[in-house]
Formats: sequence, structure tokens, C-alpha cells
Amino acid sequence: MIAIRSARPEDAAAIAAIYAPYVETGTVSFELEPPDARAMRTRMHASDGLYPWLVVTNGDEEGGVLGYAYATKFRDRPAYKYIVETSVYLASGTQGQGNGRQLYEALVATLRVQGFTHAIGAIALPNDHSIRLHESVGFRRTGVLREVGYKQGRWIDVGFWQRELNAATIPPMEPKPFSDVGLVRNG
Repeated sequence: MIAIRSARPEDAAAIAAIYAPYVETGTVSFELEPPDARAMRTRMHASDGLYPWLVVTNGDEEGGVLGYAYATKFRDRPAYKYIVETSVYLASGTQGQGNGRQLYEALVATLRVQGFTHAIGAIALPNDHSIRLHESVGFRRTGVLREVGYKQGRWIDVGFWQRELNAATIPPMEPKPFSDVGLVRNG
């Protein structure tokens, strides 16, 4: 049994440990040095209460962190404030058990209630596991940027997957802060 909850500052070390292999040995992340727990706490705090950070734990809400998901602003320009970019990372050995999908479903449900219109997933290619995960929660491929990252001696393409969260209205609805909405457990 797993539990999904809002990430807390004390989860930063576990989150950093989960993320480190993606940075050090893979091309999933374009970072070259893994951030430590302090840097992760800073990133979590930088979401300023607007963007969710969630964790999936084993057993109950106090169990060990198996993975995390979060949303950030898609781009810095103000007209993009209705769109988010999403990320999901799972601890080694926990993939393929449904944890990522349940975590992503909770993130998507929360973002919908917050009022964001679209979620964007950027996937370093090839990455069949991430593509399947994104598509299993309703994301659809919208394009590919060719050879935009260089890591581990090769050029890497990045694919973009997009999911509508809410209809785009005129005028747009202001997104509600995650700190006001909290975790939404069912879509």
C-alpha cells in the first residue's frame, strides 16, 4: 500500500537522493551536478505556495519516500502563467508498480482544481517509460525539439507532451495557489 501527500521540507534529502541518479548516470535530466537536500528545499520553497510538490510513500503518510512529482511555471513570461510544466521521478526499483501513475494522477487532479489550463511534460528522448506514463494520464505528444541538450557524449532530443486540464476561457481564470487548494486525491 502507498500513500500520496504534499511534500514537506524534511523530504528534501529523500527527494535529492531519488533525483541524483537521473542527473549522474542518465540523460533524463539536463542538470550535470545533482542538487543536495538544501538545494531541493530551496526549489520547493521557490514554488511560493502556487505550485504543488507531492510525494508517494510506502505504507502510510510517514513511510519512506518512493517518488515525487511537482509542477513549475512553464516559462517566465506572464502570459504563460496559466500553463505548468510537470515532472515525476521515482526511486530506483520502484518503477512499473503503478506508483508513478497514481502520483501523476494526483498531481493532475490538483492542478485542475487550481485552475491551470494545460500541463506540459518535457521528455528527453528516447524514454519509453516516461512516454507511457505521460500518455497513461492523458498527455499527448505535441512536438520534438531536435538535439537541444548535450550530455554524456551525445546530443539529446526533447519531446513535448501536453494535457488539457481546464478549458481556456476568455478572460482566463486565475490559478489558485496550491497552499489554498491542497492535495486533491481524486480527479
